[in-house]
Amino acid sequence: MGKKLAVIALGGNALLRGDQLGTIEEQEQNTTDTLENLVFLLREGYNLVITHGNGPQVGNILMRNDAGEQMYGIAQMPIDICVADSQGGIGYMIERMFKNVLNKHGIDKNVVCLITTVVVNKDDPAFTDPQKRVGKIYTKEQADELAKAKGWVFSEEVKAQGGFRRVVPSPKPVSIMNHELIRELALRDNIVIAAGGGGVPVYIDEKNDVRPAEAVIDKDLASSLLASTIGADEFYILTDVPYVYINYKKPDQEIKEFLDYNDTLKYLNEGQFSKGSMAPKIEACLNFVRTGGSKSVITEAFKLEDKRYGTKITMEYD
Repeated sequence: MGKKLAVIALGGNALLRGDQLGTIEEQEQNTTDTLENLVFLLREGYNLVITHGNGPQVGNILMRNDAGEQMYGIAQMPIDICVADSQGGIGYMIERMFKNVLNKHGIDKNVVCLITTVVVNKDDPAFTDPQKRVGKIYTKEQADELAKAKGWVFSEEVKAQGGFRRVVPSPKPVSIMNHELIRELALRDNIVIAAGGGGVPVYIDEKNDVRPAEAVIDKDLASSLLASTIGADEFYILTDVPYVYINYKKPDQEIKEFLDYNDTLKYLNEGQFSKGSMAPKIEACLNFVRTGGSKSVITEAFKLEDKRYGTKITMEYD
């Protein structure tokens, strides 16, 4: 019970990379390569909770929904069901690959995946300003027809001239359901996979019933909330860059290996971090250390064990 507890958020590239087709063989190999880099944490005596992204996978599920409806008249499933589907599939893959990695290293541990619901506020402003792009690209005519038939909202896709994609709300996570169980399982030396894809979005209605929300939740913000809620000591975000940079991809680009809360917040407010990628990660790390976590780390998935890499964010820099 004296072990440190760490939450590890696996980025999308840890499972599926942009130049790949997305076959199960590719995803299994990517997952195995990433999980190999977590073994040293087990050797150092950490208990682990793993979260993961689901962007490409849930997008594929939505496209299969489209194809099934158009070709065979199969009813489409709402986004919360699609997120749950992706949690189950990805969680199973991580669970199986991690068991194999542990077997290779002679480590005997249980690995368990929990389908995790995350509560949002039904009055969150995001519900009136959907921004998160999901699913396939449609022509304007198709988008107009779907908007009329299903009430979906579309936005023009800049990278695809004349194309439109569905946009859905991305509300802030408020609480993690069953967080007590996640903590208990982790502290009993089990590796727990939870809150995949930001969690299945739900809200609590006036009858105190759990209702589905047609939305997606940012994976890093949900992971940070989970880490804080279960009292994790450390929070790691694995992504595709080895450090956080300021003036990224500019002549005066600068690596930031160590950051304290105030400097990180200053850079965030200056717009140093792109809204669609690094900014939510920075916000998640700030949330974690502000609520009592000792350290957040952002680093490349395959460089986690090499402690020369990674940006370490703490409340105060020593």
